[in-house]
This record gives sequence, structure tokens and C-alpha cells, in this order.
Amino acid sequence: MTIITLISDWGLNSHYRASVKGSIMRQIPGAKIIDITHTLPAYDIMSCSFILKNAYPDFPPGTIHIVGVNTEASTKTPHIVVKSRDMYFIGADNGVFSLLFENEDFEAVELDIIQDSDYFTFSSRDVFVKAAAMLAGGKEFNELGTPYAKLKELFAFKPVITENKIEGKVIFVDDYENIFVNIDQATFKKVGKGRAYTIKFRTPGYSISVLRTSYSDVEPGERLALFGSTGYLEIAINQGKAASLLGLDVTDSVVIEFSDE
Repeated sequence: MTIITLISDWGLNSHYRASVKGSIMRQIPGAKIIDITHTLPAYDIMSCSFILKNAYPDFPPGTIHIVGVNTEASTKTPHIVVKSRDMYFIGADNGVFSLLFENEDFEAVELDIIQDSDYFTFSSRDVFVKAAAMLAGGKEFNELGTPYAKLKELFAFKPVITENKIEGKVIFVDDYENIFVNIDQATFKKVGKGRAYTIKFRTPGYSISVLRTSYSDVEPGERLALFGSTGYLEIAINQGKAASLLGLDVTDSVVIEFSDE
């Protein structure tokens, strides 16, 4: 059974999702279709890469992932298939793959597929599904196009590190309004060296100086910080909405200050 995932910014009230699914069912009978999400903010490559990066490792080898964000092809953003961890990722090389495979080994080919439609505005259905059908039908990965060595680079925010401080940025806010910051646990330990610390953000008087291991470590309504399953620093409110209550959004700064006292 072929497993195909879909991630996009199509929303839930348009025909796009149903049309792509119908095309998959017609071309790959028996395929298992998994919706990762279709409610990404329009053209949001950063959120797309964050969600897919934290979802795809749990899928089995052979899974085909169709990335439906900013899919129009051009000389700068060709349609490609990337192979990594024995899975396939189909989309436009608009920067999402450089974020997705920042520290991963991969192979890629630029698609050489003649689409069945004369319209060029719905690549996910007219090109990506056709490529998925070829893979599902047993066609070799390198037969779908020509080798493609260098992905278009879109640089993720990197934390600014000094001897006594890490300055990061919010990179994602989930549906619970939990806040994810681009500071990983290894960086925190390396810079902190076991010292006391204070996590600060734009709302004065709401700093955090203790890391937790779960949301329930604090009472409902209380704020907390932890390193969760994504590996990144997470700021949350137990059973509350941290982003709204703390006034934080994507690209806002979060600073960890260390002290020898």
C-alpha cells in the first residue's frame, strides 16, 4: 500500500484538497492518503517546513510527501523530487527543502514530466500527483528527471550567542498557542554550562527561570518553558494560550540570560 501525505495552504473551504485527493485515488488506486495540514498561512514556507520536519520521521519508508505550498514552477523554483530516509518529497524548490533537510542527507532530481492539463496553476494535482503515481508504480527515482544537486537556500533564523546570552526568535505557534523558539537543548546546555538563567520576552514581569519537563508541572493558567519533542525551546501556559497572553508571535525575540550568581 502506497502512503501519500499532503501538506498545503489550501484551507478547508476550497476545492483544491478534494481535487488532489481525487486525482490520487484515480491514478493510485488503494493509496492511503494522510492529511498533515491544509491550514498553513498562505505561502508560509517556514511553518510548512517546521510542521513537516516534525511529522515525516514517524512515517514508514516509501512514504511519498506532496508539498503544496508556493508550487508554481519557474527557472528559480523548479519542480523537484527529494529522496531522504527512504521517503520521497515532491514540490517546488522554493526554499522549503533547504529548511527541511538542513542537516540530512538527500538526493534530488528536477522533474521532467509533461502534465496532462494545459493549465499551469495547479501543480500539486497536475504534476506532483503524476510523479507520485510513477513512484508508486515502481519507476525508479532517478528516472523522473535529471540530477539536481543544490537546493535553493532559505536560511532559518539562527540564535545569536554570546558568553552570557542566547537571543532567539519565535519560529512557530501551534493551535494551542504554544510558542516554539529556535533555541535547541544542546545550545542551551553548551552556553549555560549549568548556570542560573532567566528566559525573557517582550512582556515585562513574565520571565521564566525554571525549565519544566511537562505542562502539568505547573498549575493551570501558569506559564512554563520546556524542551519538548521537537527539540526546541517551548513556552506555554498550562491549559492556556501563551501566544495571546504573552503577546508573542513569529519572529519575536526570546532571550535567555545566564548568571554565575
